[in-house]
Amino acid sequence: MSTKKKENQLFFRYFEDWIELYKVGAVRDVTLNKYYMTLKKLELLAPNLRMYDLDRQSYQTILNDYAFMHEKQTTMDFHHQLKAAILDAVDEGVIDKNPTRKVIIKGRAPRPKKIKFLNQFELQALLKNLDLNEEINWDWFILLIAKTGLRFSEALALTPNDFDFSKQSISVKKTWDYKSTKGGMRETKNESSKRKVIMDWQVAMQFSQMIRELNPEEPLFVKGRVFNSMVNNRLRALCIKADVPIISVHGLRHTHASLLLFAGVSIASVARRLGHSSMITTQETYLHIIKELNNQDNDKIIRHLSTL
Repeated sequence: MSTKKKENQLFFRYFEDWIELYKVGAVRDVTLNKYYMTLKKLELLAPNLRMYDLDRQSYQTILNDYAFMHEKQTTMDFHHQLKAAILDAVDEGVIDKNPTRKVIIKGRAPRPKKIKFLNQFELQALLKNLDLNEEINWDWFILLIAKTGLRFSEALALTPNDFDFSKQSISVKKTWDYKSTKGGMRETKNESSKRKVIMDWQVAMQFSQMIRELNPEEPLFVKGRVFNSMVNNRLRALCIKADVPIISVHGLRHTHASLLLFAGVSIASVARRLGHSSMITTQETYLHIIKELNNQDNDKIIRHLSTL
């Protein structure tokens, strides 16, 4: 399509073509779906806006309308996806100036945040209430995530072949596509997600006995269609029974990482164990804990210096 035709193109149509050209086949399905959700919102908010009319004022209006029903961070994510396409439009000469410059991000006040993780004593109380019988069940799944910090999809994809009991390690190299009706193995979230996760000797011993006669290439926990809610409902019941705050399965991953940080494990080691692509992700996710640990370190520094 010529530059002249693109100038007359509707903004949401340009964004749709941009997704097809640059994102389809280049990003994971989960990420691609987020772009398509942004496309739908854009079409609703600016169905008649053409590229030659896209300026700072019209773009700010789109963001303001979006922000009216969304939190600030969600609006920021919406803006970042649109901005990537707009900057390409500027480079192509479809529009003369960057309308996203000096944009103002607004948004609704964030909802009260739910508790994301348990402390050590609460986790111990939860684990005491697990029904760990001789057959694989969701309680074993909950135990494994609490002890390894694996992502939900990573734990679902585990097969007996992924366990190396001589080294007390689990090899994470795939995920289970639980959001699809057909399921199936998929790539990990990123290259950093491919890793080996060390188990404690107790979990290693328990699972070595449990899976030794199972098909080495079949998923341990997938028996038909799996929904996130299935495990979260079981975890909710266990939290109530243990009289601890109700968290999600993803909250178990947060719990695992939080306890390691409080135990003095370095941010770099926690990032590798969680499969984060960057330590920045770990720092941003657990900033509140890092600040608390920094305060403790300051107390240690002062006490040490006073002895010199």
